[in-house]
Amino acid sequence: MIRKSVERFYLILIFLFLYLPIGVLIVLSFNNSKSKVHWGGFTLKWYQKLFSNSAILEAFSTTIVISLASALIATILGVLAALGIDAMKKRGQAILLGATNIPLLNADIVTGISMMLLFVRFTRLGMSTVLIAHITFNIPYVILNVLPKLKQSSRTAYEAALDLGATPLYAFRKIVWPQILPGVLSGFLMAMTMSLDDFSVTYFTKGAGINTLSTMIYTEMRKGIRPEMYALSTLLFLIALGLLLFMNFGPSAQKQRQQ
Repeated sequence: MIRKSVERFYLILIFLFLYLPIGVLIVLSFNNSKSKVHWGGFTLKWYQKLFSNSAILEAFSTTIVISLASALIATILGVLAALGIDAMKKRGQAILLGATNIPLLNADIVTGISMMLLFVRFTRLGMSTVLIAHITFNIPYVILNVLPKLKQSSRTAYEAALDLGATPLYAFRKIVWPQILPGVLSGFLMAMTMSLDDFSVTYFTKGAGINTLSTMIYTEMRKGIRPEMYALSTLLFLIALGLLLFMNFGPSAQKQRQQ
């Protein structure tokens, strides 16, 4: 009994450390005062100023475009790479999995500087270089989410479909794809989250005049973060929470539980 109580207390403490700062951020987004310690009353003016601030909206749209585009392209390339790795022998798989883990273990600042040096040698820094950089560090996350699902999928069912006259593409679409779809969606969401959150790689590979939310917040740290950013962070958190709830309790999740 005492052990269960301690475990529950420890679990509650962990969740407090994780979500209490987010709760404070949400409260500050409705605070009428710019002070972080004084409550000046409930207000929505920071949300109104957010949607009338062109600089923040431009940085937000740039962040969303880069995140969506890089996550989508990285998901396609990552699924193809995972299929190729799964078809290899164990020695080849071990080598490529080791190479896949290097970008995950590598420091972001090292990745950012190395990509900057590569881009400066061949082209000018801009929106395209940021997009390529995000695709590059997102691919490993997709591979590592899709590969376990491929290992769990039934290879015999795919081969049986081929023996019965199905084309490889049709057999993949009807047999393999439904089994790896949860891993593909997880990889896509993780890739998008990493792109939204990234600072180091974006900072070193962006050109002049291009700002994402992370780089914009970094430049504002010197003069103090505006309360509009609290409102924007609250909206991003609510969007992420909504996506998670839909993924776990939506129609597709209920169908999987019934199966």
